[in-house]
Amino acid sequence: DVTEIEEKEAQAKQEEQIMKEQELSNLLHEKRYLKALGLAISLDRPHTVLTVVKAILKEPEGRRHLEENIVRLRKDQKEAVLGFLVTWNTNSRNCHEAQAVMETLLKHEAPDTLLQFSGIKSAVESLLPYT
Repeated sequence: DVTEIEEKEAQAKQEEQIMKEQELSNLLHEKRYLKALGLAISLDRPHTVLTVVKAILKEPEGRRHLEENIVRLRKDQKEAVLGFLVTWNTNSRNCHEAQAVMETLLKHEAPDTLLQFSGIKSAVESLLPYT
């Protein structure tokens, strides 16, 4: 019977998730935005990434800080953020943040690099009607 082992694994996974949520909350509180962005992306939490982006933009010189943080993300993280911002852009409450992130990606990534992002074609097709 492996039920007990499966329950312990599920409990361990749930505890790990809670620890990551707490860490994310601490990072936001400490204004360590790059780590917060990375953790939110790894947890696949588009709304949390949006919350981090909004927090960055509320700071003095927020646009510059946003650029600094987005530029430092890995390629796979930038691809994830691109996927998230497609959804954010469809909502008028979040479109400004989506546009700020998109502007940063377009400004700092070469067109050839952007074309290699997974899902770039569908992202552009989805962004065009709302941008």
